[in-house]
Amino acid sequence: MYWAELRPRSGSEQRGRRPVIIISDDGFNLTPNWRSLIVVPLSTSHRQGRRGPTVVLIEAESCGLAEETFALCHQITTLDRSQLIKHIGSLKANKLAQVEDGILAAVDIERQVSG
Repeated sequence: MYWAELRPRSGSEQRGRRPVIIISDDGFNLTPNWRSLIVVPLSTSHRQGRRGPTVVLIEAESCGLAEETFALCHQITTLDRSQLIKHIGSLKANKLAQVEDGILAAVDIERQVSG
């Protein structure tokens, strides 16, 4: 997770300085010349927190933020890595799995279960 500057944005997109969860593959993230990152923006709005299965509660103590936030999995976006400001921390595997489920709900993809 990082603080990032989400500008420019339009409409109801999250904007301004806010935390984001990087969800793009590390193969891209660790390539120096690869500029684009895929992120999920976070919000402290409890109104956003009531939006259903595409929103995941991130407890403050779980990630180094001052207050609880909500991962808005329905607002997946790309940004240039120059927009990252500061590393915040990492999510635990179980919380990251919840974010993945929120993303799947947002894009209407069913997880395939291997047998």
